[in-house]
Amino acid sequence: MKSFRTGLARPLMAGALCALTLAQPAHAGSIVLGGYPDQIQFIDDASGKVTDLVKLDTGLPDNIQLSTDHKKIYVTTLTTSGIEVLDAATHKVLISFSLNTPTQRYRMKGGVPDPTGRYFYAIAQRFDKEVDMYRVNKPQYLMIDLKTHEIAKAVDLDPKDKAPVWSASMAISPDGKTLYQFGEKVLVIDAKTLKVVDRIDLAKPDTGNVQDASFDSTLSLLDDPGKYVSLFTAQNPYTNNKVFGIARFDLSKRTYTFDPIGPAPDQLHGLQVTPDGKDGYTVAVSSNLGNQRCEFWHFDLTTNHSVGTVPFECRRRFYFAMSADGQKLYIYGAGYDVAVYDAKTMKPLTDWELRNDITMAGLLHLP
Repeated sequence: MKSFRTGLARPLMAGALCALTLAQPAHAGSIVLGGYPDQIQFIDDASGKVTDLVKLDTGLPDNIQLSTDHKKIYVTTLTTSGIEVLDAATHKVLISFSLNTPTQRYRMKGGVPDPTGRYFYAIAQRFDKEVDMYRVNKPQYLMIDLKTHEIAKAVDLDPKDKAPVWSASMAISPDGKTLYQFGEKVLVIDAKTLKVVDRIDLAKPDTGNVQDASFDSTLSLLDDPGKYVSLFTAQNPYTNNKVFGIARFDLSKRTYTFDPIGPAPDQLHGLQVTPDGKDGYTVAVSSNLGNQRCEFWHFDLTTNHSVGTVPFECRRRFYFAMSADGQKLYIYGAGYDVAVYDAKTMKPLTDWELRNDITMAGLLHLP
């Protein structure tokens, strides 16, 4: 794989690029989605039927993620800055609590559980209620104790490190000793002290042909422990032309590689990968004088070349995902339905009507 080094990192559009999904076994199971106003929805991946609804006491789910062993589902909620942990097999709520108090409010902007399941690490901002106003505090790294339901440690972000606008992408090393925050730089954070111990700068001044490369705001773990993959964008400093490609980061070696694919459209909505790792799909959105065009893009990931594109009916706001077996593509969000497409032909198959409006929390696969 060839690599190139680039200038200062900057996302093409906050939240527009999504990560490669974790490779899954090639059989149907369940998908997990957030639902308004306080639901987790479990949907059969073959029929599209809702098989279970779990009510969250802490409110609206805004992020869902699996533990590394796939036995637990971690949910953060927007309504009360809550954290809920569900058993992935039984769907039973194991842990449920809120960080908010009558005089304090929190807004979490990304987080990750540690491998032991004892702590949840997050970036958050605290708002203190005073007599006539709310005081906005500096963004902080939080170590949240899932056993005591309290904040065990809080450390302000260094002023030199830019706080995430919406949601930060975070990862943790397999031994639980090191946190990583992916943004304009890759920040290496000691999990015990919550202090930044290293900054891996994507800016390399010895190259002049490309600049402004970025890992996306979210990444996903692949089969190899500690290895993450995301889409990236980069810009030529002379012509301002933007290209996109695939970025890989090794947490153990603290190395990264970029493989460019082609010119970047206005928006990209995630790179989904088939279980064998050979094919990838994304959604490209282009706008021209108010006319919006949405297309599926299919890539051969063994060569990083485009295989084909197929347009589909746009929505004003949506998310993109793939079935666990790699045979179906999903367009969902900002509504009650999931539009299902055949991955091979990229043509529509059916619509699944769900019971709750879908939130922005993401989509998980369960066996």
